[in-house]
Amino acid sequence: MSGSLRLKDQPVSERPRERLVAHGADALSHAELIAILLRTGMKGANAVEIGRQLMQKYGTLQALAQASVEDLQSVKGIGRDKAVTLMAAFALARKMAGELRHEGPVLETPEAIVNLLREDNRLRQVETFQIILLNTRRRLIRVEEIADGTLDTILVHPREVFKVAIAANAAAVVLAHNHPSGDPTPSEADIKVTRDLIRAGQLLKIEVLDHVIIGRATAERPKDYASLRELGYFYS
Repeated sequence: MSGSLRLKDQPVSERPRERLVAHGADALSHAELIAILLRTGMKGANAVEIGRQLMQKYGTLQALAQASVEDLQSVKGIGRDKAVTLMAAFALARKMAGELRHEGPVLETPEAIVNLLREDNRLRQVETFQIILLNTRRRLIRVEEIADGTLDTILVHPREVFKVAIAANAAAVVLAHNHPSGDPTPSEADIKVTRDLIRAGQLLKIEVLDHVIIGRATAERPKDYASLRELGYFYS
């Protein structure tokens, strides 16, 4: 037998399913998680290798999630059913994010904000400015999209932000937008808009708690977001 080992020929400790049970999903690579989705019915084909090919072709989960059924089928070993399985997995992730919103979670940290918004923002190809509306207990009321921009700029006016907050009877807001480039470092425009909105919120007695920018994690930058409050751009 030539080529790479089949999954059933691998030591139990190296099989993706067994490793997930033993160590949790976070211990697996993207390719191994994809292999678990694709494994059934592959008739001995190496699902991990196909997972690696998918990640090599698309580069990121964001790009993979945007692929069509036809695009996915261009990878050897991926038929229509496998392609549909992958698309369904990404759709479930987005729906789970939507369910979290309806449960009114407490949102007191940048991590909580990003966990709420990450899946919806993963596929956006232009910057979208969003406002997270919170009640007096810092629980979610809802998320509103305020403006779309080009690949690197958004025009935001305080009137649009706080009109929505007043209508929702929000006690506080968190600002958020994505950087399609993947680098969440705030620009000078991001900092200026944030300070303008902080001042407007102070006048209206609606606290701006943070401004979170969502990007993508890399080996050099493990966090996929930046918090302007953590970076020191908020007034005390």
